[in-house]
Amino acid sequence: MATTRRKASPGGPAERRADAPTNEAGAQYHLHLSPGQIPATILMPGDPDRVLRMAATWDDARELAYHREYRSAQGTYKAVPIGAISSGIGAPSLEIATHEFATIGGRTVIRVGTCGALRKEIRPGDLIVPAAAVRRDGTADRYLPLDHPAFADPEVYMALVEACERLGYRYHTGIVCSVGSFYVGQERPVTGGFWQSSVDGLIDDLVEAGVVCLEMECSALFVLARLFGMRSGAVLGAVANRATNAFGDNGAEENAIAAANEAVAILDEWRRRKEAAGKTNFYPSLVREG
Repeated sequence: MATTRRKASPGGPAERRADAPTNEAGAQYHLHLSPGQIPATILMPGDPDRVLRMAATWDDARELAYHREYRSAQGTYKAVPIGAISSGIGAPSLEIATHEFATIGGRTVIRVGTCGALRKEIRPGDLIVPAAAVRRDGTADRYLPLDHPAFADPEVYMALVEACERLGYRYHTGIVCSVGSFYVGQERPVTGGFWQSSVDGLIDDLVEAGVVCLEMECSALFVLARLFGMRSGAVLGAVANRATNAFGDNGAEENAIAAANEAVAILDEWRRRKEAAGKTNFYPSLVREG
């Protein structure tokens, strides 16, 4: 069905519309941000409080907006513009943050989150840089069928690996599984004793397939960011291990933030190398050629 496009009245604000909602000031309805307010490269934690912890690690920073689960800030890190927008928990709220950021000119999103490791060798405090994600998030399938892959942008992925190496962090790479449920969807028991046999063996099956951790947002971000014209990646701090039942932060959040910050600076370094060489894509020999 065709949609009628209405123009703003001369001299007045744009008319508010249900199919493209804005707030009273004309900014994005949930983020309360407008074009030009936040850098085109952002970090995206789930927790709004983590935005402030990120901002405290930058050279300079200021908070921009805070509405529901969506808190934002902007600043610089190593003289590179950087921003942060929290997404809340899970793919449905991340969809909103990702789409509205893209609408105001976003270009790169790095998810900075936590996860539960599935392999014994991954200790709480380690970092995981996903190359791709199993799609069980329940949101991206509203856009594309489940046989469509969810993968990190190669440059963002490489920049995060490079950042972990530069900082000397213990990290792992691989495929993660993004789920739309924190409890039964991750084979955790729930109050009341509810269970279904279809849940039995979920973690064993994922381990057998080589999946390294469970989390709740990466697959949606990887699919939606690409559809919205952006690139994306993620760095996850392991705060649990389902194989050993260990639980604890052990510096995971702090290290994930530091790695994401460093990756933003690396991506800017690679951008300048590409521009100098007249190239569209980064490739390793550009470093030697430079």
